[in-house]
Amino acid sequence: MVTPCKIGSPAGQTNGASGPETASGAAAAEASVPIPPETEALVQDQTSAPVLEPSPAAALPTALIPAPASTGASIEALYADSQPRSTSPSDPASLRVPPSAPSSLSASKALLFSAASGLAVANIYYAQPLLDALASEFGVAPAAVGLVVTVTQICYALGLLLLVPLGDLLNRRRLITVQMLLSAGALLIAGTAPSAPVLLGGLAAVGLLAVVTQVLVAYASTLASSDERGRVVGVVQSGIVIGILLARTFAGTLTDLAGWRSVYLTSALLMFVTGAALYRILPNVPHTKTELSYPRLLRSVFALFIEERLLRIRAVLAFLIFTVFSTLWTALVLPLSSPPLSLSHTAVGAFGLAGAAGALAAARAGRLADRGLGQRTTGLALVLLLASWGFIGFTPHSLAAAVIGVILLDLAVQAVHVTNQSLIFTVRPEARSRLTAGYMIFYSLGSATGAIASTSLYAIGGWNGVCLFGAAVSGLALLFWAVTRGHGPE
Repeated sequence: MVTPCKIGSPAGQTNGASGPETASGAAAAEASVPIPPETEALVQDQTSAPVLEPSPAAALPTALIPAPASTGASIEALYADSQPRSTSPSDPASLRVPPSAPSSLSASKALLFSAASGLAVANIYYAQPLLDALASEFGVAPAAVGLVVTVTQICYALGLLLLVPLGDLLNRRRLITVQMLLSAGALLIAGTAPSAPVLLGGLAAVGLLAVVTQVLVAYASTLASSDERGRVVGVVQSGIVIGILLARTFAGTLTDLAGWRSVYLTSALLMFVTGAALYRILPNVPHTKTELSYPRLLRSVFALFIEERLLRIRAVLAFLIFTVFSTLWTALVLPLSSPPLSLSHTAVGAFGLAGAAGALAAARAGRLADRGLGQRTTGLALVLLLASWGFIGFTPHSLAAAVIGVILLDLAVQAVHVTNQSLIFTVRPEARSRLTAGYMIFYSLGSATGAIASTSLYAIGGWNGVCLFGAAVSGLALLFWAVTRGHGPE
């Protein structure tokens, strides 16, 4: 006969905090139930590690000890249930992620993520080189046509808040597929719109659903190991920025060939095909569902801002740099399509190629962040951002200066953006979808601000007014970085 013992403490020992009365009470509570020798050995193996030593309140009566065949698994389950669960809305216990999991994202899958993200995000930028055509078709004043871009960006921000956090709640593979297919439907509505209100409604839905791009970014960062996360984010973000910029080339060329409606109809077909392909190819990683309800999940996005200073700093930088980015690309079509340049939609869209070159050059920013050079990369990029307006200001007089300015601006914006995301993804590995949502809300608000400000300023002060505003916001971003650079990691 083997004497009974408590789980979590070697036989014959008591917890150091327990007095004689406590020990005797525990002994009385533990009825003398015989334990087979193999069970006792297994229990003693489980109790040999000091990390499993519970408090007296956690002691289990021997009546709860299961049969020998399932003792090990049951003890582990009972021990797991006895652990305190996190009650923080932004740090649920059910979402623990190993700090350095092996990468399950091959180079080919990373490129797939990049291409799909680029196709999805391009949908909200097709309108920028088409503003003059849309104004003519629906009788909208040139000064107000920027509202088309603003509505799309505002709905994009709404989607970031309402849809992206679902990546921490639902199976991401299915979520991505459904959003891609719904985007195809929204694009079909925009491409067949008979009036301006219907067009705005279709583009609002397009903006809301285009946030699938950020679900893809968060998913890719989860699949990547910690030592290559910056590189993977850089690859996917390069696809996004290239998609944003080549959207102008794509839209301008198709508009000259078959009219502006062909842009949205073609994109609808591409989104449908891509959504079907992603469902077949994306890795079906087992999903650990958060214990948070959907309303609490949304509230936790705001809780992350309160708790994480690094997220707040990088979100403000995102707002400023994308205000600058949208200021340039929304208004650029106006001087390029007006005398003395009078370029075609195809030629205007070709400027996206120059921007894509800058975006590709900035892909290394993620690797620099992996090496601990995030702050230095940010500072240098913001200096280039400010300097780019010196070239952009000569756009009406020199296409060469415009191309140089566009390359510098897109290089700077992409470098800061990749660095921002590489850094914030290290904050809460279990909440990457919500971190992405919170950060990208500022991205979208900045894009909307630049879109409406640039067309309004162009109507008032011409291209010089647009350039002065862009340079001022760029200088503000550099000043903000200099003031806050001592806070948070490199």
